[in-house]
Amino acid sequence: MKGTIAIEEAIIDLAGVESHSFAQFQTLMRPGSDPSTTLSAHEKRLLDIHDDRLKQMDAHGVEYMLLSLTSPGAQGEADPAKAQKLAQVANDYLAGEVSKNPNRFGALAALSMHNAADAASELRRAVTQLGMFGGLVNDFQSSGASAEEKIYFDTPAYDEFWKTVQELDVPIYFHPRYAIPQDLEEGTKYGARKHLLGAGVQFHLDLSWHLYAVCSSGVLDRFPGVQIVAGHLGEGIPFNLWRATHWINHPFKRGHRPMKHDYSYYWTHNVSITTSGNFNTRGLKYCIEELGIDRCLYAIDTPYETVEEGQNWWKTVDLPEEQKEAVARRNAIRLFKLPLEE
Repeated sequence: MKGTIAIEEAIIDLAGVESHSFAQFQTLMRPGSDPSTTLSAHEKRLLDIHDDRLKQMDAHGVEYMLLSLTSPGAQGEADPAKAQKLAQVANDYLAGEVSKNPNRFGALAALSMHNAADAASELRRAVTQLGMFGGLVNDFQSSGASAEEKIYFDTPAYDEFWKTVQELDVPIYFHPRYAIPQDLEEGTKYGARKHLLGAGVQFHLDLSWHLYAVCSSGVLDRFPGVQIVAGHLGEGIPFNLWRATHWINHPFKRGHRPMKHDYSYYWTHNVSITTSGNFNTRGLKYCIEELGIDRCLYAIDTPYETVEEGQNWWKTVDLPEEQKEAVARRNAIRLFKLPLEE
């Protein structure tokens, strides 16, 4: 079977369900739902790997999925020791599930990003011992006694992590997360505007800031082999790339910017985008034109989007056959070094 390869597909592990770590975001994703229920319908979909998920893959032509722990994962845990344990347990669980059917599933590692050393160590373990194909981070790392601090990964403090990413030669997927409670209080940006939360608006606005920060920080100059993946057609950045590049190249900025190159350079050398949850044919074509065919990959965003919907859209995409094959499977095999035939 040669079908599509979907690379941003979420799961939850049993430990996550038992600690009810997902419940705090349930009412934000689905207003009016009851977070006190033992197991929500959504958690059941996230737990499922080998039953309905695989049936849907077979029915609609998905050959392979790269699975990852659902957001916020370890980024939602403010205690460093607990976050590290959360990532280790999730990675062990996911590696075990993938081993049951490695012809259809692979995995991206959950990572605690409280410090570069722990993140680098767990990524190395996940890749070299568990057979994972990269890592996934959910925007910023929560920290602080009340989980009020946000740690971003564009500072020199994270050089050890990015050095390890380059050495292992695996991609890091940047995924969004919901706003923290402190940003939902009255008088804050989202306090009276909770309808803006989530995938429609807040996710790409918040995560695009982090992606711009990493690209402009000098990290990718120090570690030019690093490869980053951004879902949802690049969190909107490809559509703003000309303007962002134009202004960072302005004479009064060039001498003071922290990076050697401009945004367009990094987005055509170090960043790839996926179609996850953004089934927009004209948008995909624009990304192909702006970034190049080799930097555009297929994803669904299961189970936040359905396999059926993603595949039904994909079948209507009118790209030349060579380009469609590249996006559907060849680019993912190359970038993640998947053990599949092109």
